[in-house]
Amino acid sequence: MSIFAGSRVLLGFDTKNYTVLNWLVTYNVLFGFISIVVAYLIWRNNFFIKKAVLFILASHTFIALYLSFFSETVALESIKAMGFRISIWVVIYFLIYKKTSNAKN
Repeated sequence: MSIFAGSRVLLGFDTKNYTVLNWLVTYNVLFGFISIVVAYLIWRNNFFIKKAVLFILASHTFIALYLSFFSETVALESIKAMGFRISIWVVIYFLIYKKTSNAKN
């Protein structure tokens, strides 16, 4: 969804009635593609999945903190969307952690 919606905004096909931070839209599109790669790694049960999921989770958390505390022009929708992404990746991390912990036993 981030890839589709973000690309429409970046290409000028979709306009919003709030301030759009182009760097944030670019980040969202980029991490949409990265998320697809990580989903493939999860599907293939790659040894790198824990680190990849933590990378995405840490990146989203860092951006969310920046948006919440240091950016005055960010739309509330952007903060909510980042919170949603973080919650999804926390669930994914715990599922992977549980799966890899069970595999070791």
